[in-house]
Amino acid sequence: MAYVIAEPCVGVKDAACVDACPVDCIHPKKDSEKFAENELIYIDPVECIDCGACVPVCPVSAIFAIDDLPEKWAEYAQRNAAYFGK
Repeated sequence: MAYVIAEPCVGVKDAACVDACPVDCIHPKKDSEKFAENELIYIDPVECIDCGACVPVCPVSAIFAIDDLPEKWAEYAQRNAAYFGK
């Protein structure tokens, strides 16, 4: 898993990262029914190409490379993987 969206995204879901992603690997999209159902958005660990384009556009600094994910938000790596059934 290259990047993980963590706690700062909860309740915000700005989705600027969705628009910045060149491989369309961040879900759910704003027009999806699942967007309202989820408290944050997720990065598909298989589809992500590790480009980092999503990181600088996040207004709440919620996106981290897996190796840089703060320990206090480690659960978000598991939540991200579970969203995609990994």
